[in-house]
Amino acid sequence: MPGRSHLARKSFFVDARVLRRAKRALGVKSDAEAVRLALDWLAGNEEHWKLLIKTSGTLGPNSFRLP
Repeated sequence: MPGRSHLARKSFFVDARVLRRAKRALGVKSDAEAVRLALDWLAGNEEHWKLLIKTSGTLGPNSFRLP
């Protein structure tokens, strides 16, 4: 796994139902892997989230035109 040397041990509470759903959606078996993958995905999509927030409610029907 890339970045393995940057792992930090954490202790916190997680909704068990949400964790089960995340494991199923990500196709993993371990809780730790589900949390790591979900956080990697979220951090990797930070720019997309910023764009969505910035443009929320500003795009009209003809905002995107295909050539």
